[in-house]
Amino acid sequence: MRLDKFLKISRLIKRRTVANEACDGGLISVNGKVAKASYDVKVGDIIELRLGQRGIKVQVVEINEHAQKNDAANMYREVM
Repeated sequence: MRLDKFLKISRLIKRRTVANEACDGGLISVNGKVAKASYDVKVGDIIELRLGQRGIKVQVVEINEHAQKNDAANMYREVM
């Protein structure tokens, strides 16, 4: 699954276009490297988001093409 789509479906970012722009702006990194929106997300990847004043670091636990609001948080876990 594409990185921008994963960020939207997992509800880490509200809209796919915003996720795409964040990737283009170098605000999203995967496994320590700045990633493009077309990056193919795999289970176990560490995604780092630097949005505004805060940064979030999560590990991909599962990938679902369609996720309900309640299931979206199960797609990743926060990492310190």
